[in-house]
Amino acid sequence: MNYAVIKKNDIANGPGVRVSLFVSGCRHHCKNCFNEEAWDFSYGTPFTDETAEEILAALAPGYVSGLSLLGGEPFEPENQEEVLRLARLVRRCFPEKTIWCYTGFTLEKDLLSGRTGSLQVVRELLSCLDVLVDGKFMEALKDPGLIFRGSSNQNIIDVPKSLEAGHTVLLAGKWRRTMGSGNIDEA
Repeated sequence: MNYAVIKKNDIANGPGVRVSLFVSGCRHHCKNCFNEEAWDFSYGTPFTDETAEEILAALAPGYVSGLSLLGGEPFEPENQEEVLRLARLVRRCFPEKTIWCYTGFTLEKDLLSGRTGSLQVVRELLSCLDVLVDGKFMEALKDPGLIFRGSSNQNIIDVPKSLEAGHTVLLAGKWRRTMGSGNIDEA
């Protein structure tokens, strides 16, 4: 697996200060994607054990809330095993930190149905996540008032509750930015 970039002080892709890994490779090709260069699976740098250690070191400070996995597409079959390995490592080393993942796939239709590679790997990866933001970015549904997602078709999912219930359970609230104030509210 290759990755495009690691952001060590990201405040845009989940609550608090986060470490964000942008993996390479995506077949969704959403119109006006903010990260088109990461569609190419060979873009960027190979993910190595040293990369994983760099991420763990960046997660160590107490002010860092957790890890966000983005892309490209973390759930592309070519990326699943390496993303799972990293998620397991983060869970083991930092059980108190949250793991968010962004995907163009949908939880029920794509991920839990086995349409995206190894169902066993996908289910284990999901079991490591706290939150999944699912659904392709859709330019026609773009809403700058939304927080932690780009278009209104995307869901912010409570993964542990969803896996327990057997269906999608949204994270409490509709996360929106209060225009003009810079505050984040649950509507």
